[in-house]
Amino acid sequence: MEQRKILVTSALPYANGDIHLGHLMEVIQTDIWVRLQQLQGHDCIYVCADDAHGTAIMLSAEAEGITPQQLIDRVNEQHQRDFSDFLINFDNYHSTHSEENRVLSESIYQALDDNGHIARRNIKQLFDPEKELFLADRYVTGTCPKCKTEDQYGDNCEACGSTYSPSELINPKSSISGATPVEKESEHFFFTLPVFHDMLKEWTRSGTLQDSVANKLSEWLDDELQEWDISRDAPYFGFEIPEAPGKYFYVWVDAPIGYMASFKNLCDRSDYDFDAYWNKDSSAELYHFIGKDIINFHTLFWPAMLTSAGYRTPTAVYAHGFLGVDGTKMSKSRGTFINARTYLDHLNPEYLRYYLAAKLSSGIDDLDLNLEDFVLRVNSDLVGKVVNIASRCAGFIGKGFAGKLASELDTPELLSEIQAAKPDITNHFNEREYGKAIRLIMALADKANQYINDKQPWVIAKTDKQSAELQQICSTGINAFRLLITYLKPVLPAMAEKAEEFLGVDPFNWADLDSLLTDHTINKFKPLMTRVETDKIEAMVAATQQEFEAQQKAENKTMENDDSGFEAEIEFDDFIKVDLRVAKIITAEQIEGADKLLKLNLDVGLDKSGAPLTRTVFSGIKSAYKPEDLIGKLTVVVANLKPRKMKFGKSEGMILAAGPGGEEIWLIEASAGAEPGMRVT
Repeated sequence: MEQRKILVTSALPYANGDIHLGHLMEVIQTDIWVRLQQLQGHDCIYVCADDAHGTAIMLSAEAEGITPQQLIDRVNEQHQRDFSDFLINFDNYHSTHSEENRVLSESIYQALDDNGHIARRNIKQLFDPEKELFLADRYVTGTCPKCKTEDQYGDNCEACGSTYSPSELINPKSSISGATPVEKESEHFFFTLPVFHDMLKEWTRSGTLQDSVANKLSEWLDDELQEWDISRDAPYFGFEIPEAPGKYFYVWVDAPIGYMASFKNLCDRSDYDFDAYWNKDSSAELYHFIGKDIINFHTLFWPAMLTSAGYRTPTAVYAHGFLGVDGTKMSKSRGTFINARTYLDHLNPEYLRYYLAAKLSSGIDDLDLNLEDFVLRVNSDLVGKVVNIASRCAGFIGKGFAGKLASELDTPELLSEIQAAKPDITNHFNEREYGKAIRLIMALADKANQYINDKQPWVIAKTDKQSAELQQICSTGINAFRLLITYLKPVLPAMAEKAEEFLGVDPFNWADLDSLLTDHTINKFKPLMTRVETDKIEAMVAATQQEFEAQQKAENKTMENDDSGFEAEIEFDDFIKVDLRVAKIITAEQIEGADKLLKLNLDVGLDKSGAPLTRTVFSGIKSAYKPEDLIGKLTVVVANLKPRKMKFGKSEGMILAAGPGGEEIWLIEASAGAEPGMRVT
């Protein structure tokens, strides 16, 4: 087989947060594919990097009182540690904030400009006068101009689904400083994407993309393409555009160039030739594994930029869907937005590698991590089937034959059947149909276990522990295990390494599937994998919930204790802004999915026109009160608290209660004779 030269990347994690299970699904999918190529003898390189630029990183560093460089260096170290512990075998992991990326980004931009593919014009944007920066849409909130829902983002309304420009918002506010933004004009640089319409039409239909992705892009390409805004104004953490002081490359310009930069960093430390992989006439293969939410960047902007700059385009871009947990989107409050490190604190990383492989396909459908199924699948397949084959046979070989396998096997046709599946299993893995590969491997494992059940070596051993038949049967079982674990090595590299040590052989490769192990001494069997314990799953979920609650407390804490032990002092002018009113609880109800909250509908008197005025409030008093016991009670509400959008709806105030928590929470009740709407003084 001719050795292929292959360069593989997965999407760059943003350097402003932890690695979580969503990231892991992608890198595990990629790592399995890369390991398969390497096991087949191909020269397959896997590179990645942190996406380290943008306003969000600048603001996070500022909030921590550190420099952006300190932030991204710390996060990069954490990301690399998490990926390594999940057995992700990067050949290089870099950062987009690197000298290699700066040089490549500037040279590519210069090529685009020299080729007439950069346009310049003034645009108007919202500007934060306090922070003195232009605001991206996500940093502007206000009232939807269509349905009048408050606290909506600057580009779309989550309540009615409308899209609009930030300037159309009613009462817009900067989510960074709270200031009212003003409109300000600035020169921006644009990549002339429409020039590449015909090229993209052809490239997206050239077999480089999944059919569903190509079809979606065809819809976009049927419409008029827009020029792409590639510049941002200072202050901004990124690379300054050459000969344009105060102008920076938008993060999505240098992020994909980061693939090239990471590989260049590897080339500078090895014998790899950068041009041999990125030259437009390169015979090497280039593959990107990405999530479906960033398809437009990788399949429109990126290939067009590469073409203009004189580089090759990707051989293929493989998109995947999102990861959900227990049938819903990952949720921090439910404990299912699980970080890599939290998982590793409780569970074996190969459990997740196997489970995801068993469910992954080549499509872009979303994938669900069902925690109950996770336990059953891993325990049944890996422990109950694959490891079970070796554990059932190894003891007899060790005790009766000093660990030596027979020179002749009992049922070679069983092993021939397992070997004959090699082309199908290889093809399934190559085509990213991992679930099909796993199902075929497990079907073969079932046959191997049935063979052992039928032969009953334990019965033979009762009468003759050194029977040639016993040795041949157990040697056949050990060989079946060896073939199956070789098939699984791309998915379970650590377990495969333990199996190699047990069998006393060199590291498995794909060619080993064509041979059998006879007249060979194996080592004493040690457990290769333990069962998933349900309490470990529960502990992981609980730890995730605790992390979320601690984060919420930290974010909500706005005052520090002073030396007296009381909360920091506030001015009287601040205190009198708090409008405390008597409120009557009209209805109270439990909320499905909420552990602590009750939904209360309050009568707070009359509005200015004399009409009844009600407020909906979510209150964390579920542990202390039954809903039916609250109806009719008079309590005190902070009536002028800014409404807060929550998972279960919008809370329009806060009722007052006291106590240490749990069942010891006491609602503050108004005195007899009080009426809804009365001011509390």
